[in-house]
Amino acid sequence: MAGTYSFDIVSDFDRQELVNAIDQAKREIGSRYDLKDTNTEIELEANSITVKTDSEFTLEAVLGVLQTKAVKRQLSLKIFDYGKVESASGNRVIQEITLKKGIDKDLAKKISKLIRDSFKKVQASIQGDAVRVSAKSKDELQQVIQLLKSEDFPVALQFTNYR
Repeated sequence: MAGTYSFDIVSDFDRQELVNAIDQAKREIGSRYDLKDTNTEIELEANSITVKTDSEFTLEAVLGVLQTKAVKRQLSLKIFDYGKVESASGNRVIQEITLKKGIDKDLAKKISKLIRDSFKKVQASIQGDAVRVSAKSKDELQQVIQLLKSEDFPVALQFTNYR
């Protein structure tokens, strides 16, 4: 009797890696000649990052450093949702970066429809902010993973609980 195999599709990131990336970015900003005297602050909150700096030009450089450090720590840039650049007192600018986590209902429906249309013997069910995919064959599950990796979704997808 053959059992069924399954895995979960989630959108998540390693928070400790994000903390490390921000820490490295702060150190580089503090030591770089062009950014040293900009009084740049990067604050990590529960669901967002706030960047405060001297000008929009400096903000672009700071975001470049932050993105480089995130990529080096295997964090997808799709977890960052950049807010509007706002003016603050004394010619300074602030930008809020929301951290995207979880798969929303519309995207989960789109993913499960794509799986159902492409593979007849594979089931996809939405469970909260994740999608559970199950099939009788491990090979079909591997094909589903390859299909989803080839698509360009607005969030970073990970495949967990493969059993």
